[in-house]
Amino acid sequence: MAELQSGEVVKLVVKEKQESKYILTNDDVDIPLNASEVTEPLNVNQKITVFLYTDRRGNLAATTALPHIYKGEYGWARVLHVNDREGVYVDIGTSREVLVLSEDLPKLKSLWPEPGDHLYITLRTDREGKLFGRLITEEHVLETYEDAEPELFNKDILARPYRLLPVGTFLLGVDTPYRIFVHESERPSEPRLGSDVNVRVIEVKEDGTINASMLPRVYERLSDDAEQIFKYLKEVGGKMPFGDKSSPEEIKEMFHMSKGAFKRALGTLMKADRIIQEDGWTLMK
Repeated sequence: MAELQSGEVVKLVVKEKQESKYILTNDDVDIPLNASEVTEPLNVNQKITVFLYTDRRGNLAATTALPHIYKGEYGWARVLHVNDREGVYVDIGTSREVLVLSEDLPKLKSLWPEPGDHLYITLRTDREGKLFGRLITEEHVLETYEDAEPELFNKDILARPYRLLPVGTFLLGVDTPYRIFVHESERPSEPRLGSDVNVRVIEVKEDGTINASMLPRVYERLSDDAEQIFKYLKEVGGKMPFGDKSSPEEIKEMFHMSKGAFKRALGTLMKADRIIQEDGWTLMK
């Protein structure tokens, strides 16, 4: 009979019920299952599906909470919390948190994932059977990514970085696992591993991979004056009594710019669909 191992999903038979746990068996090895892990009472001789892990003592145990990531299979795991020394703990769908070791994360801790980010991982175990998360490798991405269609050109895609390099960032699409590369010249700053990033497709290559940009489109880029006005609007709740009809003196006093510069900045914001003007007021959209 095959040996039971941590990280596996198996079917076992309920052998007996003890005070705070059930004993499961494959007729060769007995495995404990805490009663708190069970939502409905189990019957002796009932066959159930469980996920195996090692407890704090290093002994094999079971849970009925099945993971959405398995050994040899990859998926997104949400980051739960960060330990500066150990690494990051992620949720794989079971009652057990899984550690992605610090040695597998970027050298710069500012690029480590934060709680709420997602890492694309599979499961592995060490010699003692302890579970760990393993980040997807470039080799595996090249074997499994989905080809992008030319129609995606200039479209926006939600993606997450899986590999960070000085020359650029490699990402996977969240909804569809497209392989995406953003050159360092096409990003305002280097994103965190696993963070949600909106990218714009600037090239669909013959091999089905994507080159993308994290920079806004030209018409979306705001001048310094437009940025100043938009920042002020956000600070005052999205509405201000200044617009095209405001006097040069009012504009100079409030924004330290000429009325011509002010009107050009308002025009930029309207073209970018950031603001509207109504009855002498300027409003954020």
